[in-house]
Amino acid sequence: MFDVGLGEMAVLVVLALVIFGDKLPQVAGQAGRMLRQFRQMANSARADLQEGLGPEFKDFDINDLNPKTFVRKHLFEDDDTPLNKGGVFDDEPSYATASGNGQLGYDERPPFDNEAT
Repeated sequence: MFDVGLGEMAVLVVLALVIFGDKLPQVAGQAGRMLRQFRQMANSARADLQEGLGPEFKDFDINDLNPKTFVRKHLFEDDDTPLNKGGVFDDEPSYATASGNGQLGYDERPPFDNEAT
């Protein structure tokens, strides 16, 4: 996450010992307690949000709001549901059913190629 190697970590430990000296264990304990409180607050907020949304969103995961997760879920995962709801995307291209004179009739759709988009 922070891309800190072994050498940088050693420098940070020595720097912490120089700055905090005898109080380093107390400061580390306070930092641990503060981190634990932040986690509890985040979990509480997540539970309050899910409770407030109601039973319709019981499967709602807050991580789905992350743009990377959203894109990965909706674009890159295989979905077995067909896209041709309502006849918008047919297996047969619409230009195959258009009249041969280049003019569209009243109920005819303009040319659309599924593979070109």
